[in-house]
Amino acid sequence: MTPSTTTTQRRAFNDGITRFWTFAAPAYDARCLQRWVYRPAQDEAIAALRQHGSRRIADIACGTGILADRIRRELGPDEVYGVDMSDGMLAQARRRSADVRWMKGPAEQLPFEDGFLDAVVSTSAFHFFDQPAALREFHRVLAPGGLAAVATISPRQLLPVQLLSASLSNPAHNPSPADMRSLFDGAGFEISDQHRVRRPVWTQVVSDLITVGIKA
Repeated sequence: MTPSTTTTQRRAFNDGITRFWTFAAPAYDARCLQRWVYRPAQDEAIAALRQHGSRRIADIACGTGILADRIRRELGPDEVYGVDMSDGMLAQARRRSADVRWMKGPAEQLPFEDGFLDAVVSTSAFHFFDQPAALREFHRVLAPGGLAAVATISPRQLLPVQLLSASLSNPAHNPSPADMRSLFDGAGFEISDQHRVRRPVWTQVVSDLITVGIKA
């Protein structure tokens, strides 16, 4: 598969995902969905930010803004940004909070200058990104010593259909822990932590992983 073919495939995939979430945005905030599926990974990201003491933070693929708003309220940093590709998601995010700076853009081309941020987080969206490009972009926008925390779906065992999907270069890729370490290393990060997202037993059908890296 040529680079131009891969780029075209990625663009079409991202456009489709953006259209879907623009349509599905109202359902995203369902309390049970947020509590049992999304909140555990968000809790992990907030814990990493609290430990790091970050002051200028961006949530990438912020959705309807739940995590970005929690960061603002619970951590009180100087500035919080929420970045997403979906107009529908951003419309709900703007209704949620006027204190977060909401911006439209892809993870692979963030609307920030080099070294502008202290921390970048992303939860439950990394499998949709061009992962090497996104992590290189996270590295670019971080100041030295900046933190990147990424929580993503990461099955404990690859099923045959997932192996086939990976072999066909499917743009939605669920990386293993080793894959995530390799991706972070390749983007120039020093990995400071990696572990499974802590979940109640009855929600562990969702198998996700958080990886935290520091820009040297």
